[in-house]
Amino acid sequence: MEERKCSFCNRNIEAGTGKIYAKKDGTVFYFCSSKCEKNMTKLKRVPRRIEWAIKGW
Repeated sequence: MEERKCSFCNRNIEAGTGKIYAKKDGTVFYFCSSKCEKNMTKLKRVPRRIEWAIKGW
């Protein structure tokens, strides 16, 4: 199985869980939870400024 990482918090996503978000330009984001999805897409937050996001950037 392919192991994926969350595009926002950099956590591992287990197979069969999470969400995939594709933009019109073809960019694909993987999210472990709706919390990460909303922070990146709707609120347009930068992960390196969020304390709870893993510092893997």
